[in-house]
Amino acid sequence: MSTVAAPRTPARATARRTGPGLTPGRAVLMVVLAVGGFLMVVPFLWMILTSFKTLNEVNGFAWLPNHVEWMNYVNALKAAPFATYFRNSLIVVVGQTIPVLLFCTAAGYALAQLPIRGRKGILNYFILLLIVPFQVLIVPLFLVVRRIPLAGGNDILGNGGTGWLNTWAALIVPFVSAPLFTFLARQFFISLPAELADAARVDGVSEIGIFFRIMAPLAAPAFVTITLFNVESAWNGFIWPLVATSSENLRPLQFGLATFAQGSGSVQWPFLMAMSALATLPMILLFIFGQRYFIAGMATSGIKG
Repeated sequence: MSTVAAPRTPARATARRTGPGLTPGRAVLMVVLAVGGFLMVVPFLWMILTSFKTLNEVNGFAWLPNHVEWMNYVNALKAAPFATYFRNSLIVVVGQTIPVLLFCTAAGYALAQLPIRGRKGILNYFILLLIVPFQVLIVPLFLVVRRIPLAGGNDILGNGGTGWLNTWAALIVPFVSAPLFTFLARQFFISLPAELADAARVDGVSEIGIFFRIMAPLAAPAFVTITLFNVESAWNGFIWPLVATSSENLRPLQFGLATFAQGSGSVQWPFLMAMSALATLPMILLFIFGQRYFIAGMATSGIKG
């Protein structure tokens, strides 16, 4: 009875499947990445552990709490109207993100795929705006918001009232578009084949239809990347809400964190860390669920064209 020998797998193919061995360079790289990752996690770990400590334990700097103080979270929530702060931050995040996704991605698609005269100059203008820090724009933006005509008691020339100051419009409208997100969207759309749009134009599809029915579904990684960036920026906003609002009913979550650092100057670290943990949790969950698209969006939004 004859037997048939199993086919041998070429050594090169086996090496390709298993990957290269652990070389000294890769070992050093893994150690460096592990140390860097640990250093990044330490502040979050300290925040969580501190939120379960007493004030005396924090002053004595003990890593682990002697007794887990679950009531720190309950007492921290009662120290200020955090339900209102969370609601305000959520309104600002949603109010900014939806228009940003619409306007910035549409502008990025136009700069990438449409034969716009002078689009190279427009793109350079957006790139130039990326280097302007927001702190430089605070005073001009404040003056513009205050001089909105026929708003907040202003006349047709924007005089006599407060304009949009201390309103939801001041927190949302100035940020419904951003040069960074337009640039990221443009970089992603330029990587898509122009033949898709050309074929749709031959079939009589309008530019709006091409964008929403063909290009937008292919740009899911770019949409997720822009969403993550904008949500993080809006959720952590502090300077502009401090300038543009004065009512507690409009103040976002970051103002609640300042509650535990006021008064005599002694910071209530357990309460502050408890609320910081709750404020950070939505951002962590958002990145965990969207990291696959986020990484793909950043990888395909390199410098092109």
